[in-house]
Amino acid sequence: MTTFGLVHGAWHGAWCWGDLVPELAARGHRAIAVDLPCDDPLMGCAGYAERVVDAVAGAGEDLVLVGHSMGGLTIPLVAAARPVRLLVFLCALIPRPGLSLIGQLKDEPDIFVPGFGATVARDDAGRSFWPDEAALIATLYQDCDPAAAARAYARLRPQGRPPNVEPCPLEALPAVPRAAILARDDRSIAAGWSRRAARERLGVEAVEIEGGHSPFVSRPGELADLLAALAA
Repeated sequence: MTTFGLVHGAWHGAWCWGDLVPELAARGHRAIAVDLPCDDPLMGCAGYAERVVDAVAGAGEDLVLVGHSMGGLTIPLVAAARPVRLLVFLCALIPRPGLSLIGQLKDEPDIFVPGFGATVARDDAGRSFWPDEAALIATLYQDCDPAAAARAYARLRPQGRPPNVEPCPLEALPAVPRAAILARDDRSIAAGWSRRAARERLGVEAVEIEGGHSPFVSRPGELADLLAALAA
């Protein structure tokens, strides 16, 4: 039995893995969905990593970390702090040691799909949020059941700014096996960038699946099969 540590991306919470967790259990695996304080305007990925380390403290060494979207910036920090058997970057950003996400974007302007985040707003604390439900669903949940997408939108939280501007504190990515999964119709993180970054930064060829940015909602069974196969 493998333990999967599930690390969500921006605006989300542990709830977003709700359909995937029982699919992994049905395949004989355990899952720990971590709830990050993404609405804390002062906490960045280093703080998120501490939360993940605490949440998986009893998991042992057979731990596979899955980082979705912005969660990809956090999981290498966890692997630098405790034993991890495999890092899985799911439709994810991949950090460059010493650089912030903003710094990466200056060198790699093709990370995001053109137009991504055009309707995102910021509150008085500098946190980002999606005021337009239709725009959010069209970007992150376009291939999901409409009722499930609406429920997800209702649970989203504002996202603090520090993960965008905090430089990755690592000198190098941890020497841990890695895998990358990209969605061909992702409307957030560009598939072309994901292919190149997986090859150049992680040393792997990305596994490609159909659909959009949130396969844990749109195709949890297929995703569970893929994660179980990668873990094996």
